[in-house]
Amino acid sequence: MNILPMDPSASARLAVQLKALAHPARLKVLAHLARSRTCQCGAIVAGLPLAQSTVSQHIRILCDAGLVRGSESPRACYCIDRDALAALRRDLDALFEAFAQECSAGPEI
Repeated sequence: MNILPMDPSASARLAVQLKALAHPARLKVLAHLARSRTCQCGAIVAGLPLAQSTVSQHIRILCDAGLVRGSESPRACYCIDRDALAALRRDLDALFEAFAQECSAGPEI
């Protein structure tokens, strides 16, 4: 029985996004982007105690997960994909609601 409130491709996307969020440095990158709206990689590096190559790798993972958008140029500029973040929130709300309903209908332990 599948209680996931989404199709397999949506649940795979959710898993990729959650994996991208499962690192403290990537959460800090997102927080930095949320405060600044858009940001060049150098400004993100200046705000974090990480090497430029490490920050770039974390940004790439966030971009691959669809949570951050950016331009690939010598002065790359990045921003949070607010639509993707809103969709992630809706997916998580639906997932937790499905789990709560399943738990309340299931046997007590």
